[in-house]
Amino acid sequence: MKKSIGHFGKLPITAWIGLLTFALSTGGLIAHVEPFYTWFYCFSWWSYILVIDGMNRAMEEESLLIDHTQDFFYVAFCSVGVWLIFELFNLALKNWHYINVPRNLPIRWLGYFVAYATVLPGIFETATFLKNIGLFQKLEKGKKWQPGRRWKLWFVVLGFACLVLPVVLPQYFFPLVWLGFVFFLEPLNISEGQPSLVREAMRGSWRELGLLLVAGAICGFLWELWNYWAGGKWIYTVPWVGNIKLFEMPVLGFLGFPPFAVECYVMMTSLFLFRDKLVGGSGSESTGRHYRRRLVGIVSIMVAMCLYCVVFSLIDKYTVISFR
Repeated sequence: MKKSIGHFGKLPITAWIGLLTFALSTGGLIAHVEPFYTWFYCFSWWSYILVIDGMNRAMEEESLLIDHTQDFFYVAFCSVGVWLIFELFNLALKNWHYINVPRNLPIRWLGYFVAYATVLPGIFETATFLKNIGLFQKLEKGKKWQPGRRWKLWFVVLGFACLVLPVVLPQYFFPLVWLGFVFFLEPLNISEGQPSLVREAMRGSWRELGLLLVAGAICGFLWELWNYWAGGKWIYTVPWVGNIKLFEMPVLGFLGFPPFAVECYVMMTSLFLFRDKLVGGSGSESTGRHYRRRLVGIVSIMVAMCLYCVVFSLIDKYTVISFR
């Protein structure tokens, strides 16, 4: 049954916290009060995530944050790593730079972490909300896609090309980076029995793809909107997309947000597979094996944090152009 925005139950306290935080941070932005002025983007996005998660909970009595808390924080933690992959690409692309970031290193790096942790939760919460209100229901029964027998090989080859060409010839192929992991990882996901957009398309269901594309467009608009007003923010130096801008982004650049959301979905699916293989296990496993898996998980987090810090230092050196 299609639902409307009016079909809410009681909003959870987390949603009200989000609304209050957004109101306070907006007031702080207008008054140039720190930390709201510099970090308005972070406050806005975490407010949005709390509110839309609460709306999802009110509509479906289930939400990522409240009912799947461990998964939520895993997605948020992985969101940092996923975005840092694109920061590494940007060392070659030089498509964006940061300005007016704090000089204090611990505060600056904490800001990076908090900001990047919003990317994937924001996309997935938005896609879930769109699903809850009944968007694209008719796309669940569409035309089935029948790929050739060697589609997995061609996907991997195409994905590899999309990830290499932007590094080799960034001026011409930079847009391909926002598609590369879709092709590169989908064969893995479907082979391992993970959620797969290709599998859905083969069944004739295009809804998940449509929801992600729209969620990417919505999040892209909000990314640019809240970044534009923040004291610490990014600016763009993107070749051949024109000088007509909406906020800081050249208008043509908004075309990259929908496929980016699809890419994030595919990457996160692979990361759930990685987690399950690394630290997963049945409830009947021995206590010793259980603790070994937990130890592996803790060590993995520590290694990831070290890698995050390495990329943070590269951002400071090559992508930040002004401090305050």
